[in-house]
Amino acid sequence: MNMGKILVIDDEESLRSILSRLLTLEDYKVLEAGDAKEAMSIIEREEVQVIISDVKLPDANGVELVPKLKERLPLCEIIVLTAYGTIQDGVQAIKSGAFDYITKGDEDNKIIPLVQKAMEKAQLRERIEQLENRISEKFSFDKIIGADGLLKDAVNMARRVSSTDAPVLLIGETGTGKEIFAQSIHNSGQRKNNAFVAVNCSAFAKELLESEMFGYKAGAFTGAVKNKKGLFEEAHEGTLFLDEIGELDISLQAKLLRVLETNSFIKQGDTKPTSVNVRIIAATNKDLEEEISKGNFRSDLYYRISVMKIEIPPLRKHKEDIQNLAESFIKEYSLKLKRNIVSVDEEFIEKLKAYNFPGNIRELRNIIERAVILTECNIIGTESLPSEFNRFNRLGETKEIKTSLPSLEEIEKQHILDILNQVSGNKTRAAEILGIGITTLYRKLQSYGLE
Repeated sequence: MNMGKILVIDDEESLRSILSRLLTLEDYKVLEAGDAKEAMSIIEREEVQVIISDVKLPDANGVELVPKLKERLPLCEIIVLTAYGTIQDGVQAIKSGAFDYITKGDEDNKIIPLVQKAMEKAQLRERIEQLENRISEKFSFDKIIGADGLLKDAVNMARRVSSTDAPVLLIGETGTGKEIFAQSIHNSGQRKNNAFVAVNCSAFAKELLESEMFGYKAGAFTGAVKNKKGLFEEAHEGTLFLDEIGELDISLQAKLLRVLETNSFIKQGDTKPTSVNVRIIAATNKDLEEEISKGNFRSDLYYRISVMKIEIPPLRKHKEDIQNLAESFIKEYSLKLKRNIVSVDEEFIEKLKAYNFPGNIRELRNIIERAVILTECNIIGTESLPSEFNRFNRLGETKEIKTSLPSLEEIEKQHILDILNQVSGNKTRAAEILGIGITTLYRKLQSYGLE
């Protein structure tokens, strides 16, 4: 197993040869350079994790070379070779960005452990960067699939606002991808290297949500045994995503407005304000203007969070994207579940297009995941669709002619029942799929007499 790539820079060929042989025996791939010019040429075409450089080179000082090497390979670690191991040499090398320094002629038992530590640190940094890149790729505008004009308009608007700190209000039905939009806006903006913190405003009782958002000091109430940092503090210099903001208690709306106006708040049990610098992205599936008329939402907060409103269309309004979305999800879950799915039946796609998707893209994703799991061959067919799809033929017409159409309440009730059946009654999982808080789900179940 290859353990990494190392570049040795030294004008003494005999020393280079000894070091190279020593490191090769430890299963490292070793490259050699006799001077700084040759070294810079090598790292232009090779990605190395560790560099070992002599201080005295024919065309450069090894310590002064360190920043130039780090500029080209920021994730690599550099060990400096010194003729005489003095504290001054070591301090100068570390200040220049070196991992450490060793004295020429040190025994193998000093060199090898030092190189191993440097390699482990460099490879860990590489893995972290790869993970961050994958996360950025997952939540980027390029990953939002859609040829529809309405969806393209939403993406273009989100791209434009991402370079600013303006508050954004994402409007759309459950499952349309509001959090993906929020993540993409964050990852494309100036705050992308800082925290993205998401909170579902319907998932907590009022008292718990206040503690979660603003934190508290030890002794603020019974059970507060130590200081707790709130989500606003966690999101400092980054983005706070307030999902289902339409469910936020009216008293908390006043406190939230105060934070947005002053960039500070006083946490429970504290006497002095805590300052924060946070970008706010909010999302809702409610008509907030209607909620304002009902007295459920503050108009001043609405105007504060809706500087830029972006409406994300439901899937039924851009059905031409269903096939591309389905094929993308099939690839994703085939890889994730180690299934060899090579194609999808045409009728399967037609039935998807005939369906109205009350759960939108989230529901489509879950249907595809289920289909990939249930398919026994390498072609996905209609037998893998949930039971509700049997009510539609290829033209999207119901097979059973009904004398009256179901009400919106009946459709929602049946959809919740179907989701609960698919997850064997797991309410937490059902709430995730439906895109609502667990308390909201329990409230709906009670209102429909299902609890």
